[in-house]
Amino acid sequence: MPAAPQRPDPSRRPDPSSRIDNRIDAVVHLGFAVLMVASAVRYVMRHSPADNLWTVALAAAVCALYAVTAVLCQRRQKQQHRQPWMPWMFALVAAWAALVIVAPSFAWCSFAIFFLVRTALSGWAAYLAGGATAAATAVGLFRMSDWTDVAMLLGPLAAGALLTLVYDKIERDAELQRKLLSQVSKTQEQLAASEREAGVAAERERVSREIHDTVTQGLASSLLLLEAAQRSWPDADAHDDVRKAASLLRGNLADTRSLVHELSAPGLESGPLPQALEQAARQYVDTIRVQVTGVARPVPAEVRHALLRVTQSAVANIKLHANADRASVTLGYLPDAVTLDVFDDGRGFDPGSVPPPSETGGYGLRAMRQRIEQLGGELSVESTPGEGTIIAAQLPLPALPENTLAEDTSPQDTSKESL
Repeated sequence: MPAAPQRPDPSRRPDPSSRIDNRIDAVVHLGFAVLMVASAVRYVMRHSPADNLWTVALAAAVCALYAVTAVLCQRRQKQQHRQPWMPWMFALVAAWAALVIVAPSFAWCSFAIFFLVRTALSGWAAYLAGGATAAATAVGLFRMSDWTDVAMLLGPLAAGALLTLVYDKIERDAELQRKLLSQVSKTQEQLAASEREAGVAAERERVSREIHDTVTQGLASSLLLLEAAQRSWPDADAHDDVRKAASLLRGNLADTRSLVHELSAPGLESGPLPQALEQAARQYVDTIRVQVTGVARPVPAEVRHALLRVTQSAVANIKLHANADRASVTLGYLPDAVTLDVFDDGRGFDPGSVPPPSETGGYGLRAMRQRIEQLGGELSVESTPGEGTIIAAQLPLPALPENTLAEDTSPQDTSKESL
């Protein structure tokens, strides 16, 4: 079996800020080389060959130390280490201090030395090396003025202090930005994890409602029928109960297969809505009829699905708990809403004393209410012990345009039929 392709590691992707830093480093190194060449030419032109030999040799040593330190610094940065081999850096600063004091013509290269020091070192070592660079430059320029121009002495020191403050602020801002980016990344990961958990919880809740409104209700009704058949066997009514139970179980099997594939009700998700509601209700009460009021119109698929599930759950409760003589389902079309009323004249109950969901049941009303409210609708339960129950749901619909064709062309049935 071929190995799955590996996804790129985000931590190994090139960092745009590191590319910018590399470009800045390249500009600094190029500037150092240009300034060293220009300073060397200037020095050679203004001094005798005897002075040139040792000064040029010292300048070459500084260039070599600079190159070695720059390479070490670049390698350590790639390895995410802050400091390169420190002796090389201090050797460079010492050689540079000697060069700029002996030959102040090389003072312009101090800027490149300063930036390399701050890139290579941190903490007290960076301040010490940077201060030494500024001090050596000040001494060299002050010497070049025959120890008379105080500005030559104070200028490099002030410039070094200013550059140090600016560089420190840049480093603090960069560190703060890195922390903020890290916090944003962690927050995004936490948000993504929370969204995944919320999605899993919502999906579990949805699947539990689907199972309750289809498989659980059908199995409970089948159990009642089989228990009734067991009590009256071998009477003719027992055979009829077994037939009904088998039909319900076949429907539950179809529902279960549908839940595995698309979580839709087979045979109910197409065709006119009143007929689909009646078919869903007759899975539990085979004599019930659906009444329609208003002008029939198309409804969104999610509204249709919710109405089907609420009808199934409500009529199943009538079969299981109500012991009713009469029951009816009314589907109403309003200009901006659709309503569903499920009525029975059974034993009723106190809606305020419904026990919480448990292993023995209690999910029906909660699942119905969640279905309706998730679509922006309302569900109410009116019931009194001994006086029956009405479950009323209302779901919003888009405004009804003029001359809209009705969804259903079949005659509306306004009759009531008892259990």
